[in-house]
Amino acid sequence: MGIKNPGKQEMKEILLDAKTIAVVGLSDNPSRTSYQVSKAMQEAGYKIIPVNPTIEESLGVKAVDSLDQIEEQIDIVNVFRRSEFLPEIAKEAFEVDPKAFWAQLGVEHEDAYEYLTQRGVTTIMDTCIKVVHSATLGV
Repeated sequence: MGIKNPGKQEMKEILLDAKTIAVVGLSDNPSRTSYQVSKAMQEAGYKIIPVNPTIEESLGVKAVDSLDQIEEQIDIVNVFRRSEFLPEIAKEAFEVDPKAFWAQLGVEHEDAYEYLTQRGVTTIMDTCIKVVHSATLGV
């Protein structure tokens, strides 16, 4: 089937509608890309929930070990993990019913993509959420 991301307009609408982003693999190290991207999204007004069992908190928010520990609606699951972890994360994400699943630049997995899209989850892979946010919303 191959991975086919939504167009710019659909990605823009996802970002406009979203309020809460669960970031799988968010680091507490300010020099890491996951931290920098998530900080920019937090500063743009999104609620960021760190999902990482190896940290206590990031960006001033208590971290959770897994997506199923989040009690509120997750609009976007944003993934900063290596591609080989995507199938497992995709299954966990589907269970919490996000509006979109977003794998960061350099992160993609065809099986995970097919799993999610066949179940109606809008899926974006190998694309930086911060870059799309800046490009489409001019922030």
